[in-house]
Amino acid sequence: MNITEQYKADGRRYDNAATMYRRCGCSGVLLPRVSLGLWHNFGGVDPFERSRDMMRCAFDRGVTHFDLANNYGPPYGSAEETFGRLMQSDFRPYRDEMFISTKAGYDMWPGPYGNWGSRKYLMASLDQSLKRMNLDYVDLFYSHRYDPETPVEETLQALVDIVKAGKALYVGVSRWPLEALKFADKYLRDRDVPLLIYQGRLNLLDREPQADGVLDYCAGHGIGFISFSPLAQGLLTDKYLNEIPSGSRMWRNGSLKSQVLTPALHNYLAGLNDMAADKGMSLAEMALSWVQAQKGVTSVIVGASSVEQLVRNLQSRGDISFDDIPEFVS
Repeated sequence: MNITEQYKADGRRYDNAATMYRRCGCSGVLLPRVSLGLWHNFGGVDPFERSRDMMRCAFDRGVTHFDLANNYGPPYGSAEETFGRLMQSDFRPYRDEMFISTKAGYDMWPGPYGNWGSRKYLMASLDQSLKRMNLDYVDLFYSHRYDPETPVEETLQALVDIVKAGKALYVGVSRWPLEALKFADKYLRDRDVPLLIYQGRLNLLDREPQADGVLDYCAGHGIGFISFSPLAQGLLTDKYLNEIPSGSRMWRNGSLKSQVLTPALHNYLAGLNDMAADKGMSLAEMALSWVQAQKGVTSVIVGASSVEQLVRNLQSRGDISFDDIPEFVS
């Protein structure tokens, strides 16, 4: 397909709306059960046409939520730049159908003001993100991680002021500890900027949001929950069942280290794969469906390296019970 060809979204993209979307907490926002994350494979080092094809594929299938952060790439900022190019070339007519999130909290630029949770960093970062993405506002802006040194009130007030300045419609927090989450919930609610959503890592190998009470708190207080890394960076697929494929994330020894794949974990994954086959599912489909089936979960964020992989991930379901899946014990 020629890159200059005008994109027209599939007219049937909302045909399955009744089962595709879930309400985010007690808000008016509906999110797709599966959202597309641009953490990997949308950076400046990646082929633009492949990124474009995956974005088009997702939107044509009713995926309206696209999850970014300031430092996604590589290099930093380039995933937002890719998104900005696509916004200009393809998605401008559909902006009001899209729910776009970005974040700040991790390392972004040198010096003392390019990291963590200060008011200066959050506000400067969002301004930069909007320019890169060719947007006037984002639908959702996150504090990407809890800052134990900056007063929590400073971080939260920055989120309040960002919404009141019209640069974000909603705010969220990612990977904040439970007590800080409780404080944020009250602080933001008291200032008429309720916390929309919590982003945490929840998958068959990492159930911390359930164990530490975060998921229960969100479910009980009208806060949505969205899971990142629901496939544990590819561990919960068939990719590593036999070997470490050349060119894979583990092969590159980047964010997924080969030391993680211990004999005990390999045996557990093989058992999960057998269980998935008995259910007529792939391991990835079962893993994604398990997360969606957990009480309080609004959506899962999937990444993809190809259209084919994305289509497979979008086929997961959230209406199946998985009470028989044991936890991994290392």
